[in-house]
Amino acid sequence: MDWTHYRFRSLWFLPAPPEAVYGALERPEDYPHWWPQVREVTRIDDTTGVIRVRSLLPYDITFTARETRRDPAAGVLEIAMTGDLDGWARWTVTPRGTGALARYDQVVDVAKPMLRRFAVPGRPLFRANHRLMMRAGRRGLNGYLRAV
Repeated sequence: MDWTHYRFRSLWFLPAPPEAVYGALERPEDYPHWWPQVREVTRIDDTTGVIRVRSLLPYDITFTARETRRDPAAGVLEIAMTGDLDGWARWTVTPRGTGALARYDQVVDVAKPMLRRFAVPGRPLFRANHRLMMRAGRRGLNGYLRAV
């Protein structure tokens, strides 16, 4: 087993139209306004930016995100990630009842040296840290969508 390889999936049920959810998710430069753990997003060009995140554990993760797919009709947003994390992430937004389901899939390898050193003993903490970050993101997006 490669202890530095991670596969995550989160499902966010949101009481907002899928178009509104997709619209918010396609603007990563706004994430710091509603997602507390996304500390900074710096646009490089129309499809690339540098993102810095920090959750409960005392370390920042910085990576370059490059858009690889934007398909509003299918509700799909996908990026390639390089830096402290190497891999990809994808949002898929679909109708669910009177709202939307935002599915987040991520497959990454940790490249940050400190995290690689603690890969085996830290793995449960790293996974819990990610769950907390995603839970806060769902809450933040839900509040943001209600306010707009």
